[in-house]
Amino acid sequence: MSRRLLTMLILLALAPLALWFAVSHGSLDIGAAELWHALLGRQDNATVYLVVHELRLPRALAAFAVGGLLALSGALLQVLLRNPLADPYVLGVSGGAACAALLSMLGGLGIGWVRGNAFLGALVSMFLVFGLSRLGSVWTQNRLLLTGVVIAAGWGALISLILALAPAAQIQGMLFWLIGDLSYATQPTVALAAMLAGLAVSLWFARALNLLLRGENTAAALGENPARLRFAIYLVASLLTAMAVTLAGSVGFVGLVIPHILRLLGGSDHRFLLPASVLLGGGFLTIADTLARSLTAPAQLPVGVITALLGVPVFLYLLVRSR
Repeated sequence: MSRRLLTMLILLALAPLALWFAVSHGSLDIGAAELWHALLGRQDNATVYLVVHELRLPRALAAFAVGGLLALSGALLQVLLRNPLADPYVLGVSGGAACAALLSMLGGLGIGWVRGNAFLGALVSMFLVFGLSRLGSVWTQNRLLLTGVVIAAGWGALISLILALAPAAQIQGMLFWLIGDLSYATQPTVALAAMLAGLAVSLWFARALNLLLRGENTAAALGENPARLRFAIYLVASLLTAMAVTLAGSVGFVGLVIPHILRLLGGSDHRFLLPASVLLGGGFLTIADTLARSLTAPAQLPVGVITALLGVPVFLYLLVRSR
């Protein structure tokens, strides 16, 4: 059995285990028998049934979807920018979403408006970076990266201004959104659909991604169109990031670390890397969110804190390993 196949089988087994762990643990621990009965729709214990179906299961599925979206987007952007430090937030998409979301919070709008405006802000930032990076010059990876970093810095300044002007009562909610929070992620259907659609589209040009790793000239010589491929990667990765940020805020380290871990385990073939990133990223964020709501229960931590605490040592290990 090849290493890639073994890794994929392990990830396929771990994904439902991560969801099971998320649904069964929290301020109210649920036994295996009670959980199984609740998942089957039996209401022997009304409290357990409501906790599972109204709170934990939707949040666990949302966490899995967000983790899969971020890991998939990170894997695509690392190929597009040919930079191992690229993550879903490097091109400023999350900054546009954050500004729009914080302004909505400052205006006292509800969670539906916050999410809708965050998605629009992400789209505005995406088209702004793409348009400016093509303005008056050839579109290259370095030009795209520099434009994205500068736009992200501008969004960061606006975010700081909003936080400075916001009333003290709203600061905590804004900070939770900026660090990453799944407390209001109760409708995961759209995010799961976006994750599956993004994976399907990405797998469709997985062979082209493998060729692009060898260089644009090699890809062009073998029948690919590098310019069209770059645009497709940027569009898909940005939309995936926008969906993830809209649902959970800016959750760090998932899109940066997960693809690198899988490259160490199974190599850089994107026919393996892309679905494996979805599985490992989804499982990782599901477990991190469970810890975020369980460690200090009934109080909850932002899930971005947990992913950073888990991701920093892993990333440092990768740096040492790659030396």
